[in-house]
Amino acid sequence: MMLETTIAAIRPADEAAMAAARALHGRLTKPAGSLGALEELSVRLAGLAGVCPPPLPEPAAVAIFAGDHGVHAQGVSPWPQEVTAQMIGNFLAGGAVVNAFARQAGASVTVVDVGVATPLPADPAVLDPAVLDPAADPAADPAADPVVLDPAVPRLVVSSVRRGTGDLTVTAAMTRDEALAAVRTGIRIADELIDAGAGILLTGDMGIGNTTPAAVLIAAFTGADPLDTTGRGTGVDDPTYARKVAVVRAALARHTPDPVDPLGVLAAVGGLEHAALAGLILGAAARRTPVLLDGVIAVSAALAAAAFAPDAVCAMVAGHRSAEPGATVALRHLGLDPLIDLGLRLGEGTGALLALPVVTGAVRVLHEVATFDSAGVAEK
Repeated sequence: MMLETTIAAIRPADEAAMAAARALHGRLTKPAGSLGALEELSVRLAGLAGVCPPPLPEPAAVAIFAGDHGVHAQGVSPWPQEVTAQMIGNFLAGGAVVNAFARQAGASVTVVDVGVATPLPADPAVLDPAVLDPAADPAADPAADPVVLDPAVPRLVVSSVRRGTGDLTVTAAMTRDEALAAVRTGIRIADELIDAGAGILLTGDMGIGNTTPAAVLIAAFTGADPLDTTGRGTGVDDPTYARKVAVVRAALARHTPDPVDPLGVLAAVGGLEHAALAGLILGAAARRTPVLLDGVIAVSAALAAAAFAPDAVCAMVAGHRSAEPGATVALRHLGLDPLIDLGLRLGEGTGALLALPVVTGAVRVLHEVATFDSAGVAEK
């Protein structure tokens, strides 16, 4: 019911608010169109919010969904699977790149274990009970300890659906019920963060081997060839890359995923973090809150979200162009242009965080720049 209710709440962009934003741009003290893509971005955000000017997209909240993948057994990544859990410890200790960028942006970081295969670090200095989400404890009273968006304290939510997916070359990655549970987790996290005051959500991900299911998802939803959707992930060598492409082809041939059935696609060839990210995007769209997409994992999840609800694209902002080729394929299919292009392929939410000031600036222009009339500036 949660998924159906969320999808039903997603509406098209408000055309009147978009027209008002375009008209306001025409009266601001600058040449028409001089802010390029920022102007259209601010118009889109007005359409999402249904008001001009739209609310400032702040505070920002990063949601990093973490999961592991059975396809790791096919040798698609040189990194051991245990790194997923170890990096969660690093996120919570504040030592990852995403933490550095989040501190710079004043963004909170929430880490969600939606399907990590190995135990999380037990170091009490890393997993301090103070950072545990009360929702992880069924006996806790969420009303007594509400979610707080604290840029200084990363937060952990334990919402594991299963301990890693199945090997998608051998079996379905997960059942439909498991995929649905992961999507619901993403919706719940979106609601929690927005209820806590977040004005924009940023996607993050962690999962060794997760660019392989992302490549399969992108091929399934766009019809593109696996050579065009599969990249080198964490920097694999030529033999590993060839094996990775073959794995993507094998998964597509085995499951023949139908893009009309996005839950079925996620279950057959996706990852738990991909499904949860799709839920986060849908949850944000239902609440008319922008969601700033990171790299290839996020945009593969965005394809699933758009298949569930085409109007969810109205809430999506492409933060950056990942070096992974599949990201460009997915963005083209979604009709989104990335704000920055720095050759990044880290994930975690890093590219989205770097793009955040661009989004904020686009909206701030509508709030703070004077019109020709109010400033007493002559028009041409």
